[in-house]
Amino acid sequence: MSWVLEQFHAHGAQESILYDAKPHIGTDVLVEVVQDFRREILALGGEVRFGTKLSDLILAGGALTGIRYVGPEGEGELPCRHLILAIGHSARDTFQMLLERQIPMEPKPFSIGARIEHRQSAIDRAQYGREREDLPPADYSLNVHLPDGSSAYTFCMCPGGEVFAAASEEGGVVTNGMSDSRRDGENANAALLVTLHPEDFPGEDVLAGLRWQREIERRAFVYGGENYFAPAQTVGDFLRGVPSEGPGTVRPSYRPGVRWGDLHAVLPRRITEVLEQAIPALGRKLAGFDDPDAVLTAPETRSSSPVRLPRDEGCSSAIEGLFPCGEGAGYAGGITSAAVDGMRCAEAVLKRLSGQTEASVL
Repeated sequence: MSWVLEQFHAHGAQESILYDAKPHIGTDVLVEVVQDFRREILALGGEVRFGTKLSDLILAGGALTGIRYVGPEGEGELPCRHLILAIGHSARDTFQMLLERQIPMEPKPFSIGARIEHRQSAIDRAQYGREREDLPPADYSLNVHLPDGSSAYTFCMCPGGEVFAAASEEGGVVTNGMSDSRRDGENANAALLVTLHPEDFPGEDVLAGLRWQREIERRAFVYGGENYFAPAQTVGDFLRGVPSEGPGTVRPSYRPGVRWGDLHAVLPRRITEVLEQAIPALGRKLAGFDDPDAVLTAPETRSSSPVRLPRDEGCSSAIEGLFPCGEGAGYAGGITSAAVDGMRCAEAVLKRLSGQTEASVL
C-alpha cells in the first residue's frame, strides 16, 4: 500500500498521506491527481478513450480473443488476449453482459443504508471532549453486532464533508459522501449501513442483489418527487416512526435537495429494523450519534458490489485472459485497496506475458 500512496503523492497529493494513520487526499485534490496520472499514461504511450463503453467480449475455446465497444464514432472491435476488467461496482449493464456470456459470477454480501449527518462541532466535542481549536476535524468508525445476529456499521466517514448525489442511472436516487482536502464543511457525514447476505436478497439468481439496489433507488426517486431530491428524516423522527417535516439544528447538505418524510417508506424493513436498534447502540459508543436532530438521507446502496467474479491465485477468471479487478469484481472496498488490487492484476498480466514466476512491480 505504501507504494500506491507514494504514487498518489508523486502526482499531486499532499505529503501527509505518506505518514498519516488515516490518509486523506480530498475529492478536490483527487480530481487533479487523476488528471496527472492520465498525462503520464499518455506520455508513456497509453491511450484513453473517453465516451467509450465495453459492450461485449469475443471468446473462442474458453479464452478471450477480443472485445467489442461502443464509442463516439459507433461500434468497433479490438483484438485482446489480456483484459483487466476494472468496471467498478455500478456497471450494471456490464454485469448483465457478463452473465449472458456465462462469465463465472456469484452473489456476495454487501450493505445498504443511509447517510447520517451531524454538526462537525458535535463530533469534535464527542471525540475531543472540547472544541476542536487547532486540532483536525474529528472522525469516527463504529460498528455494532445485535442480539439477533444482524449488524450495522459506519463507512466512508467524511469529517467536514457533504452528502452528494451518486446515481448512475436515470430514475434512481443514490447518496454518497465526500470531503474536500480542507475538511472545513459545517457537517460530518458517514454511511450507516446494514450488512446483507445473499439469503436476504429477494431472489436467488446471481444478479438478485443488483436488482434489489435498483428497486430501492427507484422507490427513493419516486418518493423524492421524481426530481432527484433524496428522501430525508431526522433520527428522532425515524426512531419514533413519524415523518419529518423539516430539519432541526442539522441542515442536510445533499444537493439538489431533500424531501422530508419517512424512510420506512423507502428502505426495506430488513434494513430499517436493524437501524432502529443500531442507532441507539451506536449512541452509547459515541455521545450524540443518536442526536434526534441528526439527519438520515437515503438510500446509500453502492458501498460495494453485490456480485463477485471468481478468480484464481493469479487473478485470472476461468476465462483465459480475463482478469477481474477492483470493487466491481468484489476484491476491493475503496480507492487505495482498488489501486492495490489493480497493481496485483497488472503484475499477473506481466507474468503471463513474460513468463516470470516472481513479482517484479511491488
